[in-house]
Amino acid sequence: MSTLDRTFDWLDEHFRYSEILALLRKKTVPVHRFSYFYFLGGMTLFLFGIQVFTGILLLLYYRPTPNDAFESVQYIMTQVRFGWLIRSIHSWSANLMILTAFAHMFSVFFLRSYRKPRELTWLSGIALLAIVLGFGFSGYLLPWNTLSFFATKVGTDIPGQIPGIGNWVMTFLRGGEDVTAATLTRFFGFHVALLPGLATLFVGLHLLLVQRFGMSVPPSVEAEWSAKPAAQREVPFFPNFLLRELMAWYIVLAVLGALAAFLPWELGVKADPFASAPAGIRPEWYFMFMFQTLKLLPAKIGPISGELVGVIGFGLAGLVWMLLPFFDRESRGRTTRWITGAGVFVLAYIIALTAYGYLAK
Repeated sequence: MSTLDRTFDWLDEHFRYSEILALLRKKTVPVHRFSYFYFLGGMTLFLFGIQVFTGILLLLYYRPTPNDAFESVQYIMTQVRFGWLIRSIHSWSANLMILTAFAHMFSVFFLRSYRKPRELTWLSGIALLAIVLGFGFSGYLLPWNTLSFFATKVGTDIPGQIPGIGNWVMTFLRGGEDVTAATLTRFFGFHVALLPGLATLFVGLHLLLVQRFGMSVPPSVEAEWSAKPAAQREVPFFPNFLLRELMAWYIVLAVLGALAAFLPWELGVKADPFASAPAGIRPEWYFMFMFQTLKLLPAKIGPISGELVGVIGFGLAGLVWMLLPFFDRESRGRTTRWITGAGVFVLAYIIALTAYGYLAK
């Protein structure tokens, strides 16, 4: 026996990696005309890994205080070798991660992959989407530039409309009555400690549930396979599907590299808390549809504030969306068409309001 073989045997004795490999070889993935949607979850995880890696590099130089935050990011971009590229990759990968997370959620919705027994898989995925949006919101303030400062002020004003607990939520997020140094410190803590911990926990849970219940097959494909059992196809996860997943990651990396190199993320102007908010303040694209909805609502809807109606409406819609697996029940084999129609409406609404937010003057 060679030294290399003895080394592998020693490692296997202590880490039992052969059992993991055996599990990966045993796991299979269904192959059908919608199989390419399976790559979206892995792409989101890959981008999260890039976020962690580039975020650690940025932490080596970033200082989370109002006096130093902007200057430290400026130093990273101008003085640190390839610092501008690392920051640009971090910012672009955050946006791509949110995009692929939304795409993954809607693919799961339209393929009805949330059906029994995968209700908990859906719930853990919704929790991960909320965490990803939290990453975007908390990280937006950290450069402490004018746009991020006033957008954060507007963004933290919105939960203040929640009846009963609104003022408490707003104060908790800001660390006081206004956006100050305490807000920056708090958002930094959320971004580099609390949210990464929650993300690690829920990613582990999500992967465990996917491993436990496997990849879902859409109802239309299930019907075809029931009629023609010979048409049913599966491939081993390792190495067949994993190699295809790696190619999807390679494509994402190429897109990310091109965006970071040719459209580097700008820093803007340092925030002045005593200055007036500039015209045209708006949030990042993934919050635009909510922002535009609140802007379009009248000041009063009956005796209630229009903004309050919007906040409550989004809260109820989010709750219904989260509990979707418990509403979607097949009756005598017929698909609940109204849920699919509602999903089409939600997707069209998000796209339309987002586009309107960027086109409106």
